[in-house]
Amino acid sequence: MKNFALIGAAGFIAPRHLKAIKETGNNLVAALDKFDQVGVMDSYFPKADFFTEFERFDRHLDKLKRVGTKIDYVSICTPNYLHDSHIRFALRHHANAICEKPLVLNPWNVEALKEIEKETGQSVNTILQLRHHPTIIALRDKVAAGPKDKIYDVDLSYITSRGNWYQISWKGDTSKSGGVATNIGIHFFDMLIWVFGKLKKNTVHVLNADCAAGYLELEHARVRWFLSINYDHIPEAVRAAGKRTYRSITMEGEEIEFSEGFTDLHTLSYKEIIAGKGYGLKDAGPAIQVAHDIRNATTIGLKGEHHPLADALKK
Repeated sequence: MKNFALIGAAGFIAPRHLKAIKETGNNLVAALDKFDQVGVMDSYFPKADFFTEFERFDRHLDKLKRVGTKIDYVSICTPNYLHDSHIRFALRHHANAICEKPLVLNPWNVEALKEIEKETGQSVNTILQLRHHPTIIALRDKVAAGPKDKIYDVDLSYITSRGNWYQISWKGDTSKSGGVATNIGIHFFDMLIWVFGKLKKNTVHVLNADCAAGYLELEHARVRWFLSINYDHIPEAVRAAGKRTYRSITMEGEEIEFSEGFTDLHTLSYKEIIAGKGYGLKDAGPAIQVAHDIRNATTIGLKGEHHPLADALKK
């Protein structure tokens, strides 16, 4: 049984981490969040110590270490801009880090963390759950088994409606979230690179506070992508069905169905990490670079290989 600490216990994604710690047969010793609405912990680890102040949490972990209770992993579910600092905290406490995506916001943060890994002998792991999705694994196998010179035409569309609160929260601050392409797109960029190979070209057509669109040229794919948090961007037929989220990936015009099968991917990720087979800094780096370049790109407007959903933005 491994001992865990968790930072960001009141966050949206925290229950998946609590569930994963529980289902892998491990123990949560302590948790931290400046918000105290963490009743969800009762369903998993009611005896875990909880703190709302970082300094007391830090002191508690130090005291535990001195009486022989080692923290093996620190799970990090905090806002994106805090990930780098909280990973460093975990490594300094001689614990491995398990951090939600994006692992960090900037490529140079990855390089700095590699140095701290070497100094401490600990590891940084991230959650790239799409790499564990059966449909995505099958797609990767299909591409790998296909013609070596084949370039696939791929369209990625992901619209997940968010209310007015979004732009007021840290997620609406590009310096804290990385912007919409990073915040909701990082795992898709990772998946595309994992399946279709290294990036060759990165063009950005649209980069707004509520949506982004562009074109990626990979070793084995030409990808038109569109990401949005705006409900009005959802196709009319999907809205008519009462849905507030639209997710679609097509390859050569054929839909790749992967809307199901997400339930246990965090638990599977934890199993792999604990077995020493998790995804780390090297794995996360390429998608972080792509998202960073998108965030800092000069947009070219709706010309060239742009996503068809972006055409509606002209109206």
